[in-house]
Formats: sequence, C-alpha cells, structure tokens
Amino acid sequence: MPIITPTKDASTITAEGQSTQTLIEGVVLKTLVTIPDERGEICEVYRPAWELHPEPLVYVYQIVIRPGKIKGWVVHEKQDDRLFFSFGAIRVVLFDNRPASPTYKCLNVFTFGERNRTLIVIPRGVFHALQNVGHTEAVFLNMPTRPYDHADPDKYRLPLKNDLIPFDFDSTLGW
Repeated sequence: MPIITPTKDASTITAEGQSTQTLIEGVVLKTLVTIPDERGEICEVYRPAWELHPEPLVYVYQIVIRPGKIKGWVVHEKQDDRLFFSFGAIRVVLFDNRPASPTYKCLNVFTFGERNRTLIVIPRGVFHALQNVGHTEAVFLNMPTRPYDHADPDKYRLPLKNDLIPFDFDSTLGW
C-alpha cells in the first residue's frame, strides 16, 4: 500500500483578509455594501463616482444561471465587461490571453453572490467563464462598455475543455 503524505495548505488570504491571488492586469474588484433594514435591503450596483472604469454606462442586461450550469468561455475584442453579482453563488474564472499583458497566462478564480456582492471589471482580451456553484438560480448584471451588436457580436467562444486555458470545471473542489 502506497504511503500518502499530506500537503501543506498554501496561504490564500492575508491576516487583513485580502486575497494573495495575483490579480490579472486591468481586472478591478469592488465589494459592495448591502444595507439591510426591517423592510429588506439595498445595495448600490454602479456609481460613476467610484471611478472603476472610465467609459460611460451604455447598456445593462441581467443573466440567470441555473444550478450547476456554466456560461463561457467567452472573450471580447472591443468591449470590457462590468459584472455585478447579486444572488446565488457564482464561481468566476478569468484567463489573461493578452500577450502584451504583464499577467499573460494568469488565471484568477473568485466566488461571488449575495453574501459578498461584487462589481468586477473584466478587460477585453481576458477569457471568462461563470459557474453556478450553488443550489438556486444565480443572478448577475452585465454593464458592458458597448451595447450588444446583433449584426456583429463582439463575442468569441472556446469549449469548456480546451488546450489554451488551464482550468477544469469537472475537478472536485474540497478536501
């Protein structure tokens, strides 16, 4: 019988609660505050004064992902995405495929939802895929920097399993 040696956990957060993950160049994260009261709650979604992105708000749409389902891989050439995660539990995986980027070939993995509502800016050239890792529908908004062009969509796709992106959605998380 082979001897199994345990592996030591790598640090994933600092003592101050900040992620130790190297953030892909141009990706911006803003954790948003949810204010509850006896009637319900409110959470600001986007405010230009936050100066997260220089381009104006021109288009907004909502996406729902059913439990266990995955949307992606997708990349844009002309637009940046600005995603706000509001309900459910969504794993967001990013892959920097921009050869001139200082984080070229870098992979980021995050989980967002109603417990940590977040606005993320995903720059053009960065592949992204989103997986509902919860047990209910997951809901998010996209506020891309360009309206959708029905005649010429700025959307390029790869299959979930491919030779470019070193991420496997089928791998079981946990220990």
